[in-house]
Formats: sequence, structure tokens, C-alpha cells
Amino acid sequence: MRIRTVGTQALLLDLASPEDGDTPGSATDVAAVVEAWRAELWRRRELGELVAVEIVPAAATVLLDGVPDPPAAAARIATWTTTTAPPVERAATAPTAAAPARLVEVPVTFDGEDLSRVAGHWRTDGAGVVRRLRATEFQVAFCGFAPGFGYLTGLPTELAVPRLATPRARVPAGSVALAGPYAGIYPTASPGGWLLVGRTEVTLFDVTADPPALLSPGTRVRLVDR
Repeated sequence: MRIRTVGTQALLLDLASPEDGDTPGSATDVAAVVEAWRAELWRRRELGELVAVEIVPAAATVLLDGVPDPPAAAARIATWTTTTAPPVERAATAPTAAAPARLVEVPVTFDGEDLSRVAGHWRTDGAGVVRRLRATEFQVAFCGFAPGFGYLTGLPTELAVPRLATPRARVPAGSVALAGPYAGIYPTASPGGWLLVGRTEVTLFDVTADPPALLSPGTRVRLVDR
């Protein structure tokens, strides 16, 4: 891990940088490390051992914003450790010492127009894709792209799928989709190049709710039949 100062009140934990000739781990390994650090930093903040306004995970980093004394915080963080379980089916695993994260079940109709395309990549049929998705416990690794859009890890690295060569001009809200190693659910209608496997009527983002996003980092997610 490398800790970098960003501006005057922020730190960036770079969790994928090779050290002294080491090779970076797989995307699955990095996702597990990012989730472990996110959970540990949230825990330390709740205990009063860390002051940070925002703790924001991404694909291979964790950003701490609103840190009053970045050098002192960096020195403390450098002495902390996390515990991650070896990835099996899930790519992002919470520290074993932490309480289980919240589980959200999302009812899905698995009739996406790219289901057969995903089946081809996975060397199975549409029913096989649906069985795999229903059997997988996903976890929100980080949020981005649009308010309420969670990048869900949990599928094995070998099941990563490419995005469409030409993105669709409009993907309907509630579309359940796959791209690279991630699954995701479009909270609102927008352009997008992910492969569509289903749809849900669940509201993913509501500015009047507390919190506004249903799927926040660390949340466990199950896709179930509607």
C-alpha cells in the first residue's frame, strides 16, 4: 500500500501499486484488499481513531477527504492492518473481524437482451447464466458513473465480459447488467455499454431517502427472482 497526499486535506491509499518489483495481484485480490481497508477505515472513524469527512473506495484505491492533519493520519494508517479471507466465489470480502455487512435482496426479471451474449462468453445457456447470478452473493465495491450506481463484485475473474463495442444511447432504469468483472444496476435511464441480463423495479437512488443510495460500499447483494 502507498499513501499519497492529495491537496491539503486528503489522502489516497493506493492499493494496487507494485512495491520494489512485486507484481500486482489480480483484480479479485485487489477488490478484497480495497473492501478490507474501506471497512477498517470506517470502523476506525466510528471509534474516533480517524477523522475524515468522506471515505470513498474505488477499483484500486480508497480516498479520505476532509482530513485535518494528513501527515499525522498517514503515519497512523501506516501502522494499521486488515484481515481478508481468501476470495472464493466473492471478489470483495469484508475483514473477518467485522460484523457481516447489510444484505439487500433485489428482485430481478432475468430477460435482458444480452443474456445469450453473456451465455456465449460463459460457455453455457441463458438458464446457466441466471443460475450463476442467483447463486452469487455480490458486494458493492464502490459507487460511480451515476448517483446510486454500485459496482458489484462477486463473479470469478474468468467470467468477466467485454462491454458493447458501441454503447446504447439509452439503457432503461433498473437494468441489471455486466461489464468486465462487475455487475451493476442502472439507477436511472442513461447511455451505457454494459451487457443487459435483467431488470428490476427497485428504486436505487432517492434524494428524499436517508441514505439516498440503496447500495452503498460494503453492502451485500443478492439477485433473486421477481
